[in-house]
Amino acid sequence: MSSWGALLRRGHLGTEADRATYRTLHTALLASPPLRMGLTAVAAERSLKHLRALLGATAVAMTDTTGLLAWDGGRSHHATQPAVISAGTLAHGRTTVVDGADVACGEASCVVRQAIVAPLDVDEKVVGTLQVFTDRASAGLVRATNEVARWVSGQLELAELDASRTRLMEAEVRALRAQISPHFVYNSLTAIASFTRTDPERARELLLDLAEFTRYSFRRHGEFTTLAEELRSIEAYLVIEKARFGDRLTVTVRVAPEVLPVVVPFLCLQPLVENAVQHGIEGREGDGEISILAQDADHECVVTIEDNGVGEDPERVRRVLAGDPGSDSVGLANVDERLRTAFGDDYGLVVETAPGAGTKVVVRLPKFRPGVHV
Repeated sequence: MSSWGALLRRGHLGTEADRATYRTLHTALLASPPLRMGLTAVAAERSLKHLRALLGATAVAMTDTTGLLAWDGGRSHHATQPAVISAGTLAHGRTTVVDGADVACGEASCVVRQAIVAPLDVDEKVVGTLQVFTDRASAGLVRATNEVARWVSGQLELAELDASRTRLMEAEVRALRAQISPHFVYNSLTAIASFTRTDPERARELLLDLAEFTRYSFRRHGEFTTLAEELRSIEAYLVIEKARFGDRLTVTVRVAPEVLPVVVPFLCLQPLVENAVQHGIEGREGDGEISILAQDADHECVVTIEDNGVGEDPERVRRVLAGDPGSDSVGLANVDERLRTAFGDDYGLVVETAPGAGTKVVVRLPKFRPGVHV
């Protein structure tokens, strides 16, 4: 039996209907990425040539609520008309066929006699129009224009969902930043001050670590980073905490070099390490231990953060991860939600804990996920 790929390479696409379906899907695939940028002039310009090919039209245009975004197909002397003829469709949200003086021109050789104006909707609100300029607006072309406009609207809906997701993740990161405890900053500065007389070189190094930690935590670009960058900030944080706790705190870090480039949501591990220190070790009598293990697991990276601290009631952790509004552990729920948003529900946090038994948090990260990059 020949494989599908082999048939494609030999040009065997079955019947003419099969070939037409393939061409249509391929053209739609080419138009999709620009539209996922949202309804912008750049997105319209890049997608219109493919939409015109889908419709077999003389010329096509796309507008938003304020005017023309892009025109494709020649006959550019008509390019002043889309902003005017879109008014009715923008107002009532229905497809209209425009002719007569509204699309007339002075060129005898021009074949354009009619225009089909279809609405583009996002969240049940008309945000623009797709317009097809033709010699005759047949019933079939009107139906095709409506279907393509619906498809374009679907792509714009996805773009808005992507934008909403980005805004949500940015808000969640801001919430995490707001949790950086003034108590931690005060304790850090106190620890640094204690070394200024006895060991000024160490005091200087600790001050640089604090600067690195705060610089990373409050950076303003990108919702993703690399595992290497996240671990670098964690290292700076733990150096400061070890200065505070002295010999009471032992930290073990083991990282497989091949997972360092893995892309992770910004501040997805740092809050977990902070929880291990603040809620695990600080309340413990005696020495505290924290281990961070990052392993290569085929198509995934598995990060384990474990402490021998006071532990927690598993039911309370379950409520936190479920989004209990009464919980004060915003960081844990925040990280869990952002991991699921970025990678899917299979990639939430796994927490093993019990009172007096410490806490172990396992984070699985795919090595590659479309749309996730630094």
